[in-house]
Amino acid sequence: MRILQTWIPVLLISVCLAASRPAGASVPAPAAGAEAPIRIGVLAYRNAEFIQATWQPMLAHLNHTLSPRVFELLQADHATLQQAVREGTIDFVLTNPGHYVELETSLGASRIATLHHERSPTADYALGAAVIARSNRTDLQQLSDLRRKRLAATTPEGFGGYQIVWRELKELGIDPEKHLEGLVYTGLPMENVLQAIRDGKADAGIVRACVLESIPDWQAHFRVLSPRTDGNLACAVSTRLYPDWPIASLRHTDPALSRAVIVALLQMLPDREGISWSVPADYQSVHELFRDLQIGPYAYLREPSLRALAREYWPFLAIALLLLLCGIFYTVRVEHLVHKRTAALQAALKEGNAMRERMRAHQEQTHHLSRLSILGELSATLAHELNQPLAGIANYGQSLLRRMERGALTDAAVQQASTEIVAQAGTAAGILQRIRSFARKRPPQREMHKAHAVVGDTLALFRSMLSSPPDIVLDNRLPDSACIHADALQIQQILLNLLKNGLDAMQQLPEQDRRMHVGLSLENGLILIAIRDYGHGLDGIAPKQLFEPFRTTKEDGLGLGLSICEGIAEVHEGRLDASMASDGPGMIFTLALPAHEC
Repeated sequence: MRILQTWIPVLLISVCLAASRPAGASVPAPAAGAEAPIRIGVLAYRNAEFIQATWQPMLAHLNHTLSPRVFELLQADHATLQQAVREGTIDFVLTNPGHYVELETSLGASRIATLHHERSPTADYALGAAVIARSNRTDLQQLSDLRRKRLAATTPEGFGGYQIVWRELKELGIDPEKHLEGLVYTGLPMENVLQAIRDGKADAGIVRACVLESIPDWQAHFRVLSPRTDGNLACAVSTRLYPDWPIASLRHTDPALSRAVIVALLQMLPDREGISWSVPADYQSVHELFRDLQIGPYAYLREPSLRALAREYWPFLAIALLLLLCGIFYTVRVEHLVHKRTAALQAALKEGNAMRERMRAHQEQTHHLSRLSILGELSATLAHELNQPLAGIANYGQSLLRRMERGALTDAAVQQASTEIVAQAGTAAGILQRIRSFARKRPPQREMHKAHAVVGDTLALFRSMLSSPPDIVLDNRLPDSACIHADALQIQQILLNLLKNGLDAMQQLPEQDRRMHVGLSLENGLILIAIRDYGHGLDGIAPKQLFEPFRTTKEDGLGLGLSICEGIAEVHEGRLDASMASDGPGMIFTLALPAHEC
């Protein structure tokens, strides 16, 4: 049966080749000594002696069958073999399935036959890998136990020495680059992996299937992880099975030579190791492995795509999305709080403005009441002052009536009486006008005023309200251009309050000794208005305490006059000070206001 399986494909291919040749043609045979040797490059996955022994029967068969052509082997690793294919220094290549698929895709290699071993009933399922560890490593039983362990392999390009196991680990969720403690690449030959395990350089290692079976008593030294029982291969394996090694012709290989080699290989009987050749196997499973691992001809799949990135980095994308949603929620909440706080601030600002408006109205009312209080305190003397011009008007009117009764009324008498009546009426009207201007209620109006004029009007008003005003000396040392930017009525209110307080302080003095001094001067950009009386001064009260609300030295006083006056001065960016006179009795009150040119 085994012989029939081998020779039926041979006969079919021979018939096909014979039909394709012209009548009388035969397998080409070069003239003796005229042709260069035909070189077959072979992947040296084990030591040179093993490779030579393995492929010597095939080499001898080809040399015998296709004589006088001479075939020779070139043993090389992956990179050297690939370079030889690229440069055309070999005619055929004999390598593992993974390496062949790469050569097929990139350099146009074409398989002409697949290795067949008697340990496997079919060449399509003949190649696998075994992951081994030392027999005393009880912690290593399954492939999943390789996490955080050191794994030895030949090279990253090794099909049976790494890539087959890589696929199995990936399906278990183990990325060799991330989840192992380390990958130990030993290089070829594969015996280096066994030595790395023996020397403790690796916890486990990868070898091609059936390598262990070539070691006497291997089970006493090694254990196979996740062993599989597969009827297709009589060797210990840890992975699924793939097609066996192919032999491939290259782009520059003579097609006639390739056909001759195909016929010769298919005619080869199993050697002492049970090795023969069959028709090319299907290597689709190798393509699937490369596609799953995204290596070799499918390395382009590693290029990031949106779907691949989302699949690989979904935890980070989920966190980023969560942070974005949190950021949006935070922004919306902050905007809501800002809007709410802004509305509250606007309401508070509106309330504050309303409160300031009420305070301003109350302040104006207080100032108005303060002025009325001053007028009330001076009402007795005010009545006396108004009585004088009214009495004069009455006397001149009666004089005219008596002259008319006597018939002695002359034009000169009428003119004199009328003139005096008009003068006395004007005096009374002036007194009332000043009092009405001082007492009226109106909003503050800050304008430029000459300082000495404001002081002069205040003194005139003060004198007009008194029957016996004190002697007031005005000492004006200001330039004529010195002005204040102020509400004149409020400044008069301060000065009248200070003048009245000075007069009250001198009530115990005889009228001839009552005197006051008003000085105007310019100092450091300030206009100073100093009012001094010669009264009894302070009785145990500090000057600064005079400006405290509800503190007074008068029995019937409220203690608000000086406090109000100090507030008015501060509103005008000035100040009001009090001090004891240093050269005699009395107090000195000084109003300081910013000076301006006008």
